[in-house]
Amino acid sequence: MKLKIDNETLAREFFEDSILLGIVAPVKIYQMSWYLNQLLGFDFRINHDFEIQLSKKNRKYFFSIYEYPVPSTSLTHYLYNNQFDGEYLLPEFKHLDFLWLIKGEPVAPDELQQLIQSIRSLPGVQLVMEMTNEKIRNKQHLIF
Repeated sequence: MKLKIDNETLAREFFEDSILLGIVAPVKIYQMSWYLNQLLGFDFRINHDFEIQLSKKNRKYFFSIYEYPVPSTSLTHYLYNNQFDGEYLLPEFKHLDFLWLIKGEPVAPDELQQLIQSIRSLPGVQLVMEMTNEKIRNKQHLIF
């Protein structure tokens, strides 16, 4: 008997009650993290346990993830690098530099809009957009 991983169910459960933002900002992820920490009061840190590795064309590509668990809540923010050495974590969104996943508990619409406005005010940020799960073809690439 073969066991098969149900990627659809896995993705649905992983993204349940989550928000995904796409960010265009031609800066390095450590700079983006620094801006978020210094200017917006977050505490993003790289989480090497969550690094995503994709293999394409006999090469390995590594996508770092920065994590910020909000103290005294079950809410966690994750900042993904969407590009590594010419490959993309989400190839259908090549124009995006970063993906920001918020999960763990619901976020009020006004809080989300305030966060989006704050991110837009950071140096180098050109675009911040909320992404709907239906538009994301390679969701499973975001699961760690």
